[in-house]
Amino acid sequence: MTTNAVPHILIVDDEVDMRELLCDLVESNGLRATAVADGATMRAELANGGYALLILDLRLRREDGLALARSVRESAEGWDAAIPIMILTGKGDETDRILGLELAADDYLMKPFNPRELLARVRALLRRAGREPNGGRKAEAAPAAHETARFGDWTLDFTDRVLRDRNNQPCPLTPSEFALLEAFCRNANRVLTRDQLLEQLRRDHSEVFDRMIDVLILRLRRKIERNPTHPEFIRTERGIGYLFCLQPGHP
Repeated sequence: MTTNAVPHILIVDDEVDMRELLCDLVESNGLRATAVADGATMRAELANGGYALLILDLRLRREDGLALARSVRESAEGWDAAIPIMILTGKGDETDRILGLELAADDYLMKPFNPRELLARVRALLRRAGREPNGGRKAEAAPAAHETARFGDWTLDFTDRVLRDRNNQPCPLTPSEFALLEAFCRNANRVLTRDQLLEQLRRDHSEVFDRMIDVLILRLRRKIERNPTHPEFIRTERGIGYLFCLQPGHP
C-alpha cells in the first residue's frame, strides 16, 4: 500500500444490515470499505490485495469466524498474513476474547458497539500497523534512518515496523505482536511486570486484558524462539514478569 493511499477496510458479516451500517460508518469517516458475506468471498478479496484491515464477525451462520481468522494468519495464498484483524461478536464471554486473540486477531469489540469507539479502534489498528494515510508523515519528507534492534538472528526494524530473519526475510507479526516485541526490545535486559506490558499495549487505546499478555507471548515465542518451551529471548521471571535477553546465554 502506498503512503498516500486511503486505507481500504474489508468487512465480513452475513447480516445485510450490519454490512451496510459498517460500510457507511467507515466510508463516512474518510476510509474505503468493501463488505462480503462469507469466507470464500473474503479469501478472493484478500487475494486481490490492497486491504489495510479486516473486520470479521465471530458468529457467522454457516462458518466459524475464529477459523476464518486463523486461516488468514496461516495462509500461504499470497495475501498479507499480518493484516490487522478486528473481531466483532455479540457474546461477552471472556473465553471468546481469549480464543479470538490466540488465533491471531488484534482487537475485539462487542455488538452492539458505539460507532465512535469502533472508529477509534480501527484507526488505532491502522496506526500500529503503519497503514494510516501518508503513514503519519508528509509525502515529501526525506526518508529517516532506520532504527533497529538485533537479537540472535533477528532484526526488528522500528521504522518499517517489520521483523527480519538472518536472510533478511520478513517474519509476519500482527500489530499487537509487534507492539509487545518493540516494548521488550526497548527495555532489553530489564524485568517488566505484567502491568507495565499492559500499559505499553494500552497506548493505542485497544481493548487489553490481563490474559492477552500470555497469548501474545506464546505467539511471539513460537515465531522467534528455536525452542518455544525453553525460550532464550523471552524469559519468565516467576512472580514478577518477563525479561527480554538480546544475547541468549547471558543473564
